[in-house]
Amino acid sequence: MIDLRLLQTLRVLHDQGTVTATAAALNLSPSAVSQQLRQLAGEVGVDLLRREGREVRITDAGHVLLGHADELYAQWERVRADLGRHAAGPYRTLRIGGFASSVGALLAPVAEELRAADEPVETRLSETDTAESFQWLLAGQLDIAVLTPLADSPALDDPRFVQEPLLDELQDLVVPAGHPLAGRAGVTLLDAATEEWISAHHDQERLTRALCTAAGFAPRMTHHADEWQAVLSLVSHGLGVCLVPRLVSTSGHPAVVRVPVHGDPRPARRVLTCVRRGSEGQDSIARGLVALRDAATRAVRLDDSQVGHEGSGRGAADDGRGTRS
Repeated sequence: MIDLRLLQTLRVLHDQGTVTATAAALNLSPSAVSQQLRQLAGEVGVDLLRREGREVRITDAGHVLLGHADELYAQWERVRADLGRHAAGPYRTLRIGGFASSVGALLAPVAEELRAADEPVETRLSETDTAESFQWLLAGQLDIAVLTPLADSPALDDPRFVQEPLLDELQDLVVPAGHPLAGRAGVTLLDAATEEWISAHHDQERLTRALCTAAGFAPRMTHHADEWQAVLSLVSHGLGVCLVPRLVSTSGHPAVVRVPVHGDPRPARRVLTCVRRGSEGQDSIARGLVALRDAATRAVRLDDSQVGHEGSGRGAADDGRGTRS
C-alpha cells in the first residue's frame, strides 16, 4: 500500500522542480524530502529519480506513478469529505488565500460570515499571488484560493484542481485629473498607446501587457510600484496612467480619474476559485465556496456612469489599506 504522504512529496517535487523548493513548500528539510522519496521508491520497487549533475530528474517510471497520483489524491479528498460528515463537533478550520484586493472585498466578509454561522467555521486568510496559490493548494497549506489565471497557470482541466469562475472584473484606465482623457465617457486602450504607464504588482503588470499587446501596442512602462496606493499616487502626480481593476478603490486619491475602457471584449480579468480536486465535497470547503460566490455577487462594483467620479467618493469594495493585485 502506497503511503499517500510520500506520494504527495513526489507530486510537489514535480511541481516545484527541485528538492530544495519542495522542502520549502512542505515545511521539511531537504534531507527529509530525499529520505521520503527514497522510501517511496522502495515501496513501489522502481527508481523514481535519477541524478543529472547536482540535480535530480523524475524517471519514466516516476511519471507513470504521477499519472495515477492525481486520481488517488482526488479519491482521498472524497474520502475525507465522507468522513467529515461523521466528525464530532461543529468547529472546522478553513484556509483561504487570495490576491490582495480580494482580501478586503471578498475574503474578509466570507470569514466573518462563516465564523458567525450557527455551525461556525474557523477561517484563516492569507494574501497570495497566483503562483503561490497553486503551490500552497498542492502542498496542503490552502483549502481554497481566489486567483487570476496567468499564461503559465495550470490548465482549467488540470487533474489536480477544480477551477471555477467567480467573477469577471472590468479594468478601468486611471489617469491624472486634468488629463485629456479624463473627461471622456469611455476610451479604448489604443487611446493610451503613447502614454507613459505605471506598472503595478507582478500579476497585474503581466495582465496589462497582455491586454495592451492584444490591442496592438506595447505599453511604455516608465515607473513601478507594488502597492496600489503607491501606484495611484504616481498617477495623481502626472507620472503616467495605469489599468486598475474594479475591486481596487481610488477613493483616497481625488487627483485621479477612472475612465471606462471599451472594446470587444472589454478588458477584464477573470477571477477563479480553485480547490484540490475531490475536496469540494468537504463541508467547510463547500460552505466557503458558496459564501465566496455570494460575496462576489454582493461586492460593490462600479457601473460606467459612476466611474469618472469614483476618485472623489466612496470606492468599490475598498479594503481600507494599500493593496497589491
